[in-house]
Amino acid sequence: MKKSLVLFFVMLSAIIVHAQETDSIALLSPVEFKTQIIDVRTPEEFQEGHIEGALNIDFYSEDFEKEFHKLDKEQPVYLYCRSGYRSNQSAKKKRNGL
Repeated sequence: MKKSLVLFFVMLSAIIVHAQETDSIALLSPVEFKTQIIDVRTPEEFQEGHIEGALNIDFYSEDFEKEFHKLDKEQPVYLYCRSGYRSNQSAKKKRNGL
């Protein structure tokens, strides 16, 4: 139940952010959504529980920029963290081309 609620709120947040930035809404299948989730929490947080299919790129890691730079800049990604701070900072980096 808890994982379902987390997934619901992440999906809702992702749709709202996407809609705000592009003035449009894109409907994704669960498979599409899961393959585009980037979890920017620490590996320890990720191990405690994460959305299946999410890629973990630790915001605080020395390799963050290198790993984040590997993402396709033409494809949308849905960033996830515990409070929203790290995902917001990561989004700014992606938007600015790192």
